Amino acid sequence: MRTAAHLLRAIGSVAAAGVVAGVVASVGLYAIAQVQWPAFNSSNVNAALTTLGQTVAIVMLTAAALAARAGRWRHWTGPLSWVGISGFATVTLAMPLGATKLYLFGISVDQQFRTEYLTRFTDTSALADMTYKGLAPYYPAGWFWLGGRYAVLTGQPGWEAFKPWAIISIAVAATVAMVLWTRMIPTPKAIAATLASTALTIYYAGPEPYAAVLIVLGAPMMVITLHALRSGSRPAIVAAGLFFGFSATFYTLFTGLFALTAIVMTGYLLVTAWRSVTNSAVHRDALRAQRRRLVLAHGARLLAVGVLSGVVALSVWGPYLFARLRNRPASGGTAEHYLPGSGATLPTPMLHLSLVGALCFAGFGWLLLRNRTRTISLALGLTVMTIYLFCLLSMALTAKGTTLLAFRLEPLLAVILAVAGVFGVAELARALGQRMGDVGFVVVATGVVSAIALSQNIPAHLSSEITIAYTDTDGNGVRADKRPPGAQSYFPQIDTLVRQQTGAPRRDTVVLTADYGFLSVYPYYGFQGLTSHYANPLAEFDKRATAIEEWSGFTTPDQLVAALDASPWTPPRVFLFRYSADGYALRLATDVYPNDPNVKRYTVTFAPALFTDPRFTVTTVGPFVLVVRR
Repeated sequence: MRTAAHLLRAIGSVAAAGVVAGVVASVGLYAIAQVQWPAFNSSNVNAALTTLGQTVAIVMLTAAALAARAGRWRHWTGPLSWVGISGFATVTLAMPLGATKLYLFGISVDQQFRTEYLTRFTDTSALADMTYKGLAPYYPAGWFWLGGRYAVLTGQPGWEAFKPWAIISIAVAATVAMVLWTRMIPTPKAIAATLASTALTIYYAGPEPYAAVLIVLGAPMMVITLHALRSGSRPAIVAAGLFFGFSATFYTLFTGLFALTAIVMTGYLLVTAWRSVTNSAVHRDALRAQRRRLVLAHGARLLAVGVLSGVVALSVWGPYLFARLRNRPASGGTAEHYLPGSGATLPTPMLHLSLVGALCFAGFGWLLLRNRTRTISLALGLTVMTIYLFCLLSMALTAKGTTLLAFRLEPLLAVILAVAGVFGVAELARALGQRMGDVGFVVVATGVVSAIALSQNIPAHLSSEITIAYTDTDGNGVRADKRPPGAQSYFPQIDTLVRQQTGAPRRDTVVLTADYGFLSVYPYYGFQGLTSHYANPLAEFDKRATAIEEWSGFTTPDQLVAALDASPWTPPRVFLFRYSADGYALRLATDVYPNDPNVKRYTVTFAPALFTDPRFTVTTVGPFVLVVRR
């Protein structure tokens, strides 16, 4: 009964914190949207107000920490800390983006396909690929599916809902992390650890919000995972299993890292348990039996976490895995073909000459000194060790022509070391207090000043990502910096023409285009994806690329129509080209890994004569040529 009551209280706290964070972030976003702010890239007003908001949030968190330490406002310190951390996350992201409807990186590069995915799930609640019609999704759909439900609830198009959903989800994750830390360590430490992890998560992973959610939750959940594997606590096993499954629906890479960490933790526990079972007064058979029981116990706990997480993961991965089991053709996917310079070296954030580097260095030292005496230190230390192991495995796989994309783990490494740094600084402060008397005021003042200094630098660190959110043309055909919009401003007109000429809903129309921003704004399906690195293996990206080149070589409309009708995939009914002197052009991409950059652009040109036929309608719209098959 006590365990059940404890579990119910924990679930209630997480739910309440999530609601509070959602409300705080929504109110903050609404309030900021009511004012006509200047563009971030042409004024310092947004940065100044961001610092103001961050300072207020940090002061609020400090008040909650001091009240908890003094034993006052016991029923209010939790909600106050929830409001403070969610407000911090909201103002840090929303205020610099206050004058634009777009999120960090706008609708460019990676953010283009992410926006396309959220647009897809705004149009439908069924699991579907972001680009290809009729295919089960390969890219984890969890965050985007939830974002689609948010967009439908608020009545926003997917591209416009991306920014508020990203900010709300990060704020909620940070607040849930606060609850998790508070249930494991004293509230003042929990507040400091959550603030550090939230600030660094936004600093390093803000442009990738679904990764940010897992990063800020990762540190406390790894501690809970170690507790589950060591003690066999059922609530902890359930929590770990649910988190791993939740992670699998959000981001495969981090799930692989978390799973490997759990295996490493189990191995460590098995070795220490095996070595502890030594007694010369006990018969060898009895010792062996005891060791077998320990192996089975730890193995069963790991298996329980894996089974539960697998059940949750199947809610998103089931359709794709079922398609593969049915031997559906698959080729052309090259998601692991990317190795930037940062992926060729081991990340060392603790050696950076900065405030972040100093905090991470303190955490690195604390992990080394306390790994045998603190459960939290052991859990975080094993996670750090696994990250480096993962990086080395990724480097080794380059010899086989692929990678594990381990460079994306640096944000998680920095956050874990920063959290450990908070614990290290707290322990150092306690030691100084024993020698020099009460140094509490000095520690608090230094911590507050350091937190403000680190936080106010986040917009500057993300300045290029913020600037693109202002210089990109949004789904309404507007640039937030008030400068002339790009060619994307013609998309609304093109969308109207497509619907008029096809007479079909967007979701029933397949478009062949190299202007993927059009697919990000409107839920049309694409015949070909942005690059093979984001393509569903079931889509056969390479074969589609070959087919497009063959079509461009035809000389008569009859040849093209016959090829379209014979296509093994749903053929495009709409073609959106760029006009060029040589004809109607598509600028496509091919994988050139192991080169860096790993993508080579090339142009495919269709002769206008291919569409001079009653079976096609050709319309020129600005720099675009729209061709619709009747």
